[in-house]
Amino acid sequence: MRFTRSLIAVAVGIVFLASFSLLAQVPPAAPAPPAASPSQPAPAQPAPFNVSMLDSAVDPCTDFYAFACGKGLRSNPIPPDQASWGRFNELEERNREILHQILEKAAAPDPKRSSVLQKIGDYYASCMDEAAINQRGITPIKPDLERINVLADKADLASEIGRLQRQGVDAVFGFGSNQDYKDATRVIAEADQGGLGLPERDYYFREDPKSVELRKAYVAHVEKMLELAGASPAQAAADASIVMAMETAMAKASQDVVRRRDPLNLHHPMTVAELEKTAPSFSWPRFLKAVDAPPITSLNVVSPEFFKGMQALLVSQSLANWKTYLRWHVIHSSARILSAPFVEENFNFYGRTLVGQKEMRARWKRCVQYTDGDLGEALGQPYVDLTFGTEGKQRTLRMVQALEQALHSDIEELSWMTPETRKQALFKLEKIANKIGYPDQWRDYTKLSIVRGDAMGNWQRANTFEYNRQLAKIGKPVNRQEWLMSPPMVNAYYDSRLNDINFPAGILQPPFFDNRLDDAINYGAIGAVIGHELTHGFDDEGRKFDAFGNLRDWWTAADARAFDERSQCLVKEYGSFVAVDDVKQNGELTLGENTADNGGLRIAQMALRTTLKNATPEQLKPIDGYTPEQRLFLGFSQIWCENATEEVQRLEAQTDPHSLPRYRVNGVLVNMPEFQQAFHCQPTAAMVSPRACRVW
Repeated sequence: MRFTRSLIAVAVGIVFLASFSLLAQVPPAAPAPPAASPSQPAPAQPAPFNVSMLDSAVDPCTDFYAFACGKGLRSNPIPPDQASWGRFNELEERNREILHQILEKAAAPDPKRSSVLQKIGDYYASCMDEAAINQRGITPIKPDLERINVLADKADLASEIGRLQRQGVDAVFGFGSNQDYKDATRVIAEADQGGLGLPERDYYFREDPKSVELRKAYVAHVEKMLELAGASPAQAAADASIVMAMETAMAKASQDVVRRRDPLNLHHPMTVAELEKTAPSFSWPRFLKAVDAPPITSLNVVSPEFFKGMQALLVSQSLANWKTYLRWHVIHSSARILSAPFVEENFNFYGRTLVGQKEMRARWKRCVQYTDGDLGEALGQPYVDLTFGTEGKQRTLRMVQALEQALHSDIEELSWMTPETRKQALFKLEKIANKIGYPDQWRDYTKLSIVRGDAMGNWQRANTFEYNRQLAKIGKPVNRQEWLMSPPMVNAYYDSRLNDINFPAGILQPPFFDNRLDDAINYGAIGAVIGHELTHGFDDEGRKFDAFGNLRDWWTAADARAFDERSQCLVKEYGSFVAVDDVKQNGELTLGENTADNGGLRIAQMALRTTLKNATPEQLKPIDGYTPEQRLFLGFSQIWCENATEEVQRLEAQTDPHSLPRYRVNGVLVNMPEFQQAFHCQPTAAMVSPRACRVW
């Protein structure tokens, strides 16, 4: 991700954002297709809810996901340039084509272009100039590699690591700004673990055959990339082993994904002097000077054990080994902007091997993604003008308000919550801020220089711009209006530190919200998404923050015990689901998202019932043979219909805080008597849990 806010504070929405960051390392090498005409109309919207997707041969009380999605999945196989394909992907493709048309028009070198159009147009045009990029080969990163080669001693590492971090290289650890856990009004400096090339720390240690095979493939990939950068085969092989050994040591010192879900494990305020004692062989003053940090005396050290491990590596590893590690990460971080051989080898591991993608995506798709990643709020402005507008914002806000009222009623009626905690919960709900569509104030990119024809330089300067923007926040009040997603993104999120829900314009359209369809379908689709994000304020992470975003325990001991008991029901339930082969869902990793999925659909169902209280008999009639409540569950289920490669399912089960789509459907519905009543399921049916879980 481009922003530095700790993910523990942000419920990362309804799809896995880290997968976007990972797949951003999968650049295409295929030649671009003919450009779309700038005057071409926007592509057709994805098909809304459709009964033709249903598989009537499946009993809905046996496997509702297969019933709701079966025919749709069979008729929509995974395209060769994708690793998964579902309703999210359909909308992402439409949004990508809209952005494509915007960028093709903006790329025309017209002196009358606005500053915004010049930046996004020239960034995109530079990325699309594959011939020029290929001609330069490795030249754009040679200065970085040469600077690393001439480092005189380990004391120089701090300055070089700082310089590399500023231009977007994930070198050793992360440094940036974040909201103070204990004082939600201010921004402080923060240091965190990092520096790995595999998706997550446990990838370095699992001993099952697939994991062992993947590590071997990773080492071979590092070796190949180093060869492309000019190393001899023998030197590349030796250097790849060094990289793997150093990353394994860093991984050993890192927190795993489950531990990082608890904010109490991520709050370690220290003075700079205390941090220096943790890693005394690292020159923190030189690092802070290299990143041009403002004066700081204290910061949050997210993972102190990591920096102790870094200290051990500084002592045990030679300067030559550190140079090898840094050279690798310069190449790795820059690969997608380099010439075709680097692009192809990068895809070979991160695309073909890691996620099972058969073909690289067309270059224009990749360049659209990079432009959105680096200039999201600049590109978002013309996107919003074409797709959303103020009417969409108001329409969505009305539905959010209906869902908030339903959650209010749910909290009031909970039998296990005491009055003292209930009062605090309702106060927190009342304080949730709603961000709909796009920011009220767009980000100012005036200080970012985009030079036509300099693809690598544009990427590095964009990273430096963002790095500087983050560091400039240190010591200043929190900006509660800031967004962490660009407007075209098909996603949503809740931020515990700001106590707000965020719905980019990208998701507020069919098939998630469609004015042409009845309330039942819309409440099942976007309504459950809204409910999901609201419920994150009260999941096992969100509940540890108060109404203002401070890390504070506002629960009575009895309520905390009652909550934990109900949460453990979900941990056990989802932990029993088989993801793929020998890999099961991790019930602890997915607990927050499972809580939100279950609570989100429940309050969407409550809101629909309230809406239908004043409905006419005509409005209550079945549509396509299904009652309003049945259509609510169908609308919910069909947004999750997805085909995915075995590799993606394995990756997501091990790293993604969300369950796989089939369990996001069936895992929720087995816990809902309302679903079982709507489809007349017998008590012994597979979709009826004898010990249904419920938190909210």
